[in-house]
Amino acid sequence: MSYIVNNAILMAAGTSSRFAPLSYELPKALITIKGEILIERQISQLKAAGIEQIIVVAGYKKEQFYYLEDKFDVIVVDNDDYNLRNNNSSIYAVRDYLNNSYICSADNYFTRNPFEKEVDDSYYAALYANGETDEWCIKEDEDGYINHVQIGGRDSWYMLGHVFWNESFSKKFVDILIREYDLPQTKDLLWEAIYMNHLDELKLKIRRYDSDFIFEFDTLEELRLFDSSYLDNSGSKILEKISKELQCNESQITNIVALKAVNRQEAIGFSFICNERKYQYDYNAKELRKLNE
Repeated sequence: MSYIVNNAILMAAGTSSRFAPLSYELPKALITIKGEILIERQISQLKAAGIEQIIVVAGYKKEQFYYLEDKFDVIVVDNDDYNLRNNNSSIYAVRDYLNNSYICSADNYFTRNPFEKEVDDSYYAALYANGETDEWCIKEDEDGYINHVQIGGRDSWYMLGHVFWNESFSKKFVDILIREYDLPQTKDLLWEAIYMNHLDELKLKIRRYDSDFIFEFDTLEELRLFDSSYLDNSGSKILEKISKELQCNESQITNIVALKAVNRQEAIGFSFICNERKYQYDYNAKELRKLNE
């Protein structure tokens, strides 16, 4: 049996705090990679596959996404709980749209178009890890459905990228989500964790991709490896200010580590190394200070 895709959900509500300092200035889905804005590239790939209804879930700096409604005729849905809950709140915000649907992270970069108008079965995209990995590793049963998920593993396929939910999967997941949404333990769960807790009811296959097909950039330094223009020209006003103050090139600002915030919305700052010295940038005070060695 095959399914005609009704729509696609692009989840773009999160703060991407690890992507400091670029994420302090704009949502990660709106950065430009190799000449294309991430979310615009993904929208274009979906439309090229014949997917006309595209819903963008926005939260952090949501106003910056509204231009997409006119430019691409997409629907933007606000997730006002993005800083209070994990991404299960984005699924909840679009629960009435879910049918035969792609669920996508708006900050993924696909080197080739992974989307199609007709899909054989519900699936989660996966890449293969050689050696140790901290990713969500998956195994399948004799029918090809995921029957085991664990965080971390070795020499394993792991979840990364888009998923496709058929109408039956969508209904079952929404029913579970509504039933468990107000439970205290649900608040901080990824939707994948909810799925992991109900593998007996929720059936997804593994859609395998080559290692050069799907990319996700959790940090600026990961992005620099993929797009060298970010070495010395990130477009970040914060990095520009720091490089002027320290009289260095942006590429000399390395080992960037975002400081943990009290909640998902608050930007604290980040530490980094420049010329073998460690510094900390306070986002709220807009101040740079050298840390004791």
